[in-house]
Amino acid sequence: MNSRRLAKISLAAAVTLMVVSVGGFIVALVLNAFFLDKYNAYGEVPVPGSGSLYLPAGDVTISLHTVVISSPDRGLPVPPLGVTLAPPDGVAQPVVTESIGSTTTVNNDAHVRVWVARIAAGGTYNITTDGQVNGYINPRLAFGHKSSVDFLVWLFVGLFVVGLADSIMSGLWLGRTRRRAVVAANLPRQ
Repeated sequence: MNSRRLAKISLAAAVTLMVVSVGGFIVALVLNAFFLDKYNAYGEVPVPGSGSLYLPAGDVTISLHTVVISSPDRGLPVPPLGVTLAPPDGVAQPVVTESIGSTTTVNNDAHVRVWVARIAAGGTYNITTDGQVNGYINPRLAFGHKSSVDFLVWLFVGLFVVGLADSIMSGLWLGRTRRRAVVAANLPRQ
């Protein structure tokens, strides 16, 4: 096999890798946003209101969940909200950090991450919510977790970068073989 043919095969493989990685990236984003995101895995508490939920140790996302009449084009606005997590006896108070996420809307059902709580130990927590939620339909705070396959998005980004680098190198390689072929064709025959 000559060098030119290898360069063409390498370029075709690089382009194929980039196309597959873009498709995989889109599929991974859709899966993470609509199917694998368990934003309400541990339950919901109405706003304003209170309730008791079992929360496992680790990071727990707290999202505003409501019904919307039409799909919000600029995201679901987050009103002033408050949440109090009362831990079981002998357990440290959870650390709650504001972390506004993007809005996900499916069939007029919208949610947006508002906080992430670091739960020291699993147990039943008494939760009290409040906020200025006039104008929202059935507002509640949902307690859950992010998708466990977030790494897939970055895997496809990495594959795209590898394919891009390979296509650049293959293009340079193919260009050098063309120049050699042109120079060899223009050499005087003896």
